[in-house]
Amino acid sequence: MRITRSFGVIAIAIFLSTGSARLFPMRGTALAVADAATVTPNVTVEPQYDTAHVYVAPEDFDRFVASLVATFGGTTSKQGVFTVTPTPSSTMSQLVLTPVGTLSVFGFKTPVPYPFGAERTGYLVTDLDAAVQAARTTGADVLVTSFNDPIGRDAIIQWPGGVNTQLYWHTTAPSYKALQTIPENRVYVSADRATAFVASYVAFSHGRVVSDDRHARGIEIGKPGETYRRIRIESGFEKLVVFVTDGHLPYPYGREITGYEVPNLTDTLTKAKAAGVEILVAPYTADQRTSAVVQFPGGYIAEIHSVAEKPK
Repeated sequence: MRITRSFGVIAIAIFLSTGSARLFPMRGTALAVADAATVTPNVTVEPQYDTAHVYVAPEDFDRFVASLVATFGGTTSKQGVFTVTPTPSSTMSQLVLTPVGTLSVFGFKTPVPYPFGAERTGYLVTDLDAAVQAARTTGADVLVTSFNDPIGRDAIIQWPGGVNTQLYWHTTAPSYKALQTIPENRVYVSADRATAFVASYVAFSHGRVVSDDRHARGIEIGKPGETYRRIRIESGFEKLVVFVTDGHLPYPYGREITGYEVPNLTDTLTKAKAAGVEILVAPYTADQRTSAVVQFPGGYIAEIHSVAEKPK
């Protein structure tokens, strides 16, 4: 199965790099990849149903949620205590619905079962079983097979490069407001695994690479005067940014899970500081945006940006 999956990723990578629609036979199976977007069903929903997963200590839970709403605006679901893992555990849980992205907040009252806590995002899918099979087909590992939770079913997958994502399906379909801006899932991978990660993710999400800058400005990852490779992907899930680096990253880069686009960065940072949010990286301008990196009460680190004004 591992050999089959590896050949599949190679075939998809060739397709992505050449744009060719030729068939690429894979050793040991009759399957051939004609077009990466037609290998698997499209299981995406809309971006407001994709959540950043944030784990905080129970004593920080309320302060963290309040700081999010104070910074970005929005509403919350009713807070509760649930078992959201396939093994015994107990966690406070609440959904935060902001105009710039949705967050699932967990405050475990028991030790967190492995590998929960390492997944950076949760994606709502139209069919969990189809999504899990699609993940396998496109080169991801299934770390936690499907299990029931209080409102549906879940699984955890790992993309090439070690990036974990939780997949969700709800028994009763949720209904959230559309987002004002689409958040970015910020993923750091090595040069050795970048091609495999992009191929796997694009095929699974039915997304597209919108830019691949091999000489992006290093200031974006705390290394001014240097360059690195940055890949931007868009799909029905959310925006995703791949930072291809050598791992020589100054703090806090690599710790931020999500990038949030706001109308005015200065105004948002003013609200954030008033809510107890710490500015870890002061605002700078690069790639037609002004960005900062912040840490919310409870430890959640995020990038916040707004579109930079063009010189008149």
